Amino acid sequence: MDEAYGVISLLAEQNKTLVTAESCTGGLLGALLTEVPGASKVYLGGIISYAYALKEQCLGVSHDLLEEKGAICPEVAVQMAQGARQRLQADFALSVTGNAGPGTDPLNPNVGEIYIACSHKGGTQVKGLDLRGNRQENRETACKECLSLLFDALRVIEKGEI
Repeated sequence: MDEAYGVISLLAEQNKTLVTAESCTGGLLGALLTEVPGASKVYLGGIISYAYALKEQCLGVSHDLLEEKGAICPEVAVQMAQGARQRLQADFALSVTGNAGPGTDPLNPNVGEIYIACSHKGGTQVKGLDLRGNRQENRETACKECLSLLFDALRVIEKGEI
């Protein structure tokens, strides 16, 4: 995936590090990043947190938020990214949480509803996605969108705007 090459190159140029916090993509984002030769210089690793308990324990996501809204909301994506960046001590963190399909749960019934976030010292950007593909397509699109979100943040930093 060209996006992964692009972000790995920019991270290396800027001497920055990256971690990931994934739910519905189940490690696909990390896999795409580690396919890039030299990724180990900037990609530290990630946490796959499918269960609420792991989101809370490993990433610091609020128990009350998860109980109230479920895992599929912008606030959870933000807390996942911020928690990963702080706890894993990286310059950037990407998170993804959502329903890739085909099943649903009572709190989050919308297949294709996915939230991504990018956290860095300048703040955290979050984006909602409304995807209509099958499970694999939704997961791949979410990863591509995560990488685009990071690429945009890196370009802003490169220009000195953050």
